[in-house]
Amino acid sequence: LSLYSSPARETKYVENPKTELEEGVSRLRHVLEPYTAWCQVQWFVLQLLMLQGTLFWLLSEGYEFLQKPPAGFYPRLGVISFAGIIGLFLARGSKIKKLVYPAALMGMGTSMYYPQEAVAIAKVAGTQLYDWSLQGYIALEALWKDT
Repeated sequence: LSLYSSPARETKYVENPKTELEEGVSRLRHVLEPYTAWCQVQWFVLQLLMLQGTLFWLLSEGYEFLQKPPAGFYPRLGVISFAGIIGLFLARGSKIKKLVYPAALMGMGTSMYYPQEAVAIAKVAGTQLYDWSLQGYIALEALWKDT
């Protein structure tokens, strides 16, 4: 036996009546629905055509480049690719290693063949790293002073 009796619950869901503004917006949306659907389809088709054109351009440029590659391109490509495969072989275990080792070995292989570009990239990366570390130091210093 229960100490407390609970009254019988009769709940009903009552929907609030729509206002004139809501009714007008609803009618407008229903009237414009075919046109908005048409616009969405046209936008999707336009995006596909742009993507197709870009892909076609990339493939044709790549094909032309591979037809007349610069001297020593294929041996360089082989060494850089082999460095990436060695990196994958050495990166057993964690997923981080599988990302870092191949990229690092391919980067070293690439820097052997393109030293000027590697120096330019290293300078930019060093500057960025210095800027980020300086911003972090300033943020930590501000946080330390606030407390």
